Amino acid sequence: MPVRFSFARFMAILTKEFIQMRRDRLTFAMMVGVPVMQLILFGFAINTDPKRLPTAVLAADHSAFSRAIVAAMTNSGYFALTRTAASEAEMSELLAEGVVQFAVTIPVDFARDLVRGVHPVLLVEADATDPAATSNALTALAQIARTALDPELEGPLRALKSAPDPFELRVHRRYNPEGRTAYNVVPGLMGTILTMTMVMMTALAVTRERERGTMENLLAMPVRPFEVMLGKIVPFILVGYIQVVIIVAAARWLFGVPIVGSLALLSAVLILFIAANLAVGFTFSTVARNQLQAMQMSFFFFLPSMLLSGFMFPFRGMPEWAQTLGNVLPLTHFLRIVRGILLKGNGLAEILPELWPLIAFLVVVSAVALKRYRQTLD
Repeated sequence: MPVRFSFARFMAILTKEFIQMRRDRLTFAMMVGVPVMQLILFGFAINTDPKRLPTAVLAADHSAFSRAIVAAMTNSGYFALTRTAASEAEMSELLAEGVVQFAVTIPVDFARDLVRGVHPVLLVEADATDPAATSNALTALAQIARTALDPELEGPLRALKSAPDPFELRVHRRYNPEGRTAYNVVPGLMGTILTMTMVMMTALAVTRERERGTMENLLAMPVRPFEVMLGKIVPFILVGYIQVVIIVAAARWLFGVPIVGSLALLSAVLILFIAANLAVGFTFSTVARNQLQAMQMSFFFFLPSMLLSGFMFPFRGMPEWAQTLGNVLPLTHFLRIVRGILLKGNGLAEILPELWPLIAFLVVVSAVALKRYRQTLD
């Protein structure tokens, strides 16, 4: 005999689900928090047209023409003069360390050659490791070059307006002359994949022990919290290195990404980055009550890491508050390191400013993980 639909039974199940949802506050917070976080990040933080990009100027000519060009670039909104370099070596160093996005060189006798119609060269070098961060600025640069000197070309120099541009604008896209997105994306995938897998896998480590009932055996063993943490982290470090080998091989032989720097230095940095993510996962595993909650917290960490690190969108295009949050995340600093080593050939001196935040993050999160770890079942 078919059972008829019972509104009372339906209401009983519905009430039971709401009660269970209220008790599982972490899951409910994730259900509400993740959409709100996505809304805020995509609505306010993400910007595909970055402005006020840091620019260094090496001006060997201090004429009114030179000042007019620099002023026009600044007024365009795309360039922000942050450094005045004293030599070409300093300009190259600023670009290699990622301190500036553009380097403008105004040669000696620029004004004299311009007035004589010799068409002097204005050199603009761009850090093109992230083509999306520089493409719009370089597109606007052509129009800026045409109009920058209009107020100065008056009287006897008016004839220069009707001729082609009075100077030659020469743009060098450093580290990625073809503007290939693979040069930016593939090295970035190394950090993104490691963040996703390392955090998630470690977050499930302790919660899996608890759900399977083997946590009691682990806690009964004469081991210290640091020994448990280290024992669960080291195997994943080896797995992380296997992932990196696969990614580097694919980057070189499948996507043609140049490997300019030292792979030994990259391998040393990887230990810090992998350990930092594993410490985050271990911390989550000590907080979560089950594997579902561990995965939810992992996703809650991975989403802002991916959006605020400069992997998907230009980092300098985000507002200052978003950049501040991004600088807390280890992925942000690792992306700068791996792109600097592979594409720029950076050494230890160039990547050192990005190493200290990784070390600080690892120390703080490891301390939190050890404090959260329970040697007894409470």
